[in-house]
Amino acid sequence: MKLSRLNLGSVIAVAHIDGHLQLLLNRGDELELLEIEAPVAAFEGLQELNEIVAEATALPPVNESFAMLPINSSMANAVGYDADMSVLQIEFRNGAVYQYAGVEPEVWQDLHDTNSVGKYFNNEIRGNYLSSCIYENDCDC
Repeated sequence: MKLSRLNLGSVIAVAHIDGHLQLLLNRGDELELLEIEAPVAAFEGLQELNEIVAEATALPPVNESFAMLPINSSMANAVGYDADMSVLQIEFRNGAVYQYAGVEPEVWQDLHDTNSVGKYFNNEIRGNYLSSCIYENDCDC
């Protein structure tokens, strides 16, 4: 069996119509509909894969009583860490609150000890952990 690496990050939606698998792709500034002749089993397999990935990458439930520490930073007002769940929470200056899953205790300690929270965040956290917006002023997360 030969395995191939897949990156399905641009797939927004899938459907199966009249013997064709339809994939709606995000191409950045436009959407593309790709249609491939395929059995319904291909569609069902993609749905099952989506459910497995969603379960595996889901953030834990929001902890409303997160203990937050005020910080002196131009990027954020406060940070908090739940060691039991390995979740980092950051309240940004604009009022948005994000949680980052799978953050190691060493990363939390380094963030806590750094002289520049913004620089450390941008270099070590942003884009490296699954994140979820739990609150944002005047916007949907």
